[in-house]
Parts: sequence; C-alpha cells; structure tokens
Amino acid sequence: MTSVKLVRADGSLYDYVPAGEPLTLVQRAGFATRIAFAAAHVVLDPLRTAEPLTHPVIDWDATLAYREHLWSLGFGVAEAMDTAQRGMGLDWPLALELIQRSTAAAKARGALVASGAGTDHLPAGPHTLQDVTDAYLQQCEAIEAAGGRIILMASRALAAVARGADDYASVYGAVLTQVREPVILHWLGPMFDPALEGYWGSPTIAEAMESCLSIIRDHGTKIDGIKISLLDAAQEISMRRQLPSGVLMYTGDDFNYDDLILGDGHGHSDALLGIFDAIAPAASLALAALDAGDVARYRQLLAPTVPLSRHIFAAPTQHYKAGVVFLAYLNGFQAHFRMVRGLESARSISHLCELFVLADRARVLRNPDLATERMRNFLLPAGVA
Repeated sequence: MTSVKLVRADGSLYDYVPAGEPLTLVQRAGFATRIAFAAAHVVLDPLRTAEPLTHPVIDWDATLAYREHLWSLGFGVAEAMDTAQRGMGLDWPLALELIQRSTAAAKARGALVASGAGTDHLPAGPHTLQDVTDAYLQQCEAIEAAGGRIILMASRALAAVARGADDYASVYGAVLTQVREPVILHWLGPMFDPALEGYWGSPTIAEAMESCLSIIRDHGTKIDGIKISLLDAAQEISMRRQLPSGVLMYTGDDFNYDDLILGDGHGHSDALLGIFDAIAPAASLALAALDAGDVARYRQLLAPTVPLSRHIFAAPTQHYKAGVVFLAYLNGFQAHFRMVRGLESARSISHLCELFVLADRARVLRNPDLATERMRNFLLPAGVA
C-alpha cells in the first residue's frame, strides 16, 4: 500500500500507510443467538437536489442497495431512524416512502425490517397530549398499512408537553393498546438529541427508568423490547435485569456494545445499533463467532471496532451520521460524500482523517485501494496534496 497524507487535529500533516487487510465478507441469513438490527443511513441524490437544506432528493437505488448489503450479512434493518437523519432533514413524507420501499424489499427476500414511528410530522407547537397520541397513531397506522413492524421512537413533541411520568404513561398506553403487533420502544438519550432531555418525566436516569419500566410492565404483551441509547453500560445492564420475562433489551450503546451483546451471567443485550451500518463486516463475523461459542474470536473481531465507534459517536454525538456516511463513501457504496441538509460539514477534516485510520485498523475498509484514493480526493479541495 502507498501512503496517504492526512491531517491531525492541530492542522499538521502526516503520512499514513494503510494496513490494507479487509475482512472477508460472508453472507448469512441471520444469527442464532442474538437479534441484530443495523440502523441504516440514506443516500442523497446531490445531482437532483435543487434545495439541499429543505427539499432533499433520495437516491433510492443506492439507499436500497445498502439495505440489501446489510441483509446479506445477516442483519435486520432498523428503518427511518436517527441514523437515516430522521428529525435532521428526513421529514415524515420521505421517511414513509423509505419505510414503504424498504419493507417491500425486505418481504421480497424474507429479511427483517422494523421502522420508526414518531410524531415528527406535527407542526411547530404548542401541542396537547392528545395531539401527540394522534400523531403517533397516524405513523403507526401508516407503517402497519405497509406491512411493517414498529419501533416507537422517542418524541420531541411529547418531551415538550409532558409534565411528568403520568403524561408519558397516558400517551404510551393509548398508543400501545391500539398497535397490532408488539413494538420496540426507543429511549434516545439527550446526547443524541438535546430536545429529549428529561424523557419519561424525570431529569434523573433512575426515576426515568422506573417510569419506563412501569409502562413496560403495564403493556408487556404489546412490547417486544426496548432499545436504550444512553451510552452508559451500567444503566443498560440495570434496566435489562429488571425487564419482564419475554421483553428484550436491544442495546443502542455505540460505546459499549461489545460487552453488552456478549452479556454476563444474568443475561445479554440484543442489538439495534447505528454503528452496525459502519462496521457491518466485522459485526457479522463476530456475531457468527458468538453463535459458534467462540468468544475469543468474537472479542478479537469487535475490539478494534470500538475505538472507531467511539470516535464516530464522539460529542457532539448527534453528528455521528457524517462519519457513517463518510465510511460508506470510502467503501464505494455511494459515489459522493453529500448528506441530507448538508450535514457532511458537521465533522472536521481531521476527524474524518482519524476515522479513516481507525477504519483501516478495524479492517472495515472493504477495498483499501479505493478507500485510499477517495481519501486523497476528499482532501484535495482542502489543499492537501
């Protein structure tokens, strides 16, 4: 491999020689011992997008091709979630079209997909609890009409109007009693979306967790599981041990997923992770190793992905999508590094250079020569030659 000139955080340049040792992809239908969803990104069509800040156009072929890639490695797809820039440029009409297309593609190949239902089509507030309930039900009904499974996303509108745990219980109870099949709840921490501070009706994690657990206990037959994205392994383990029998914990912890999925003597977490979009080859091989009882191989494969994930999800965490999309560009899954609402600019050049290095070390650059060439081309407009 030839060297590439990269940029450090202080602006200085250095030469890096990629190891160039990609993992070998192995196609599989799924995993035996863990359920694993990858929250998938969307691919913008920059040539047909005339108003990138307000009216993005999606490249449906490239977007669905990436989902086919994830399915081929054994993952389910968590559709129209935070990773797809839901609430950060992907509005409900586009999200619904994405859900409909993805659900149809999943059914055609017998693959797993679950889609985010929220309240993001509501106009700017203020709103009532009934407004929020009706908005949730509208999106749930649309997903069910498409033949899809539901992930009940956290709601900014509910966080704004709720005055305590009872308000959350009222809204979630009204929605859960009307869904056709068990849903996955979603607890997204404020590091991902500051508007969700104090979700479940309390500023403290312990009280919020108890409020959420109370809803789960009251409606357990309508809940498949809960994904929590708090980036706090101890809190996830605490909640996992308190879940009613039959309700799954899906880790959304992009910092500690390796240990949480492996589990302990009291149980393990399944997975619904944005980072699985970026590290799909390594995660697929690791989960297959876990199925085979080879814990050492599982750890060997995932250990080098953790520094990459922690870098991608570094504060401000909500901009992790830029890293996910950049890696898809480096790996040849899309022809450009452009994002909905221009969010490719959310991460610095030095941040993306370090991402390239960590991805190489994690062996998730599927064609190192192509990735290196694209890295060079990306740096040229910044004056790095």
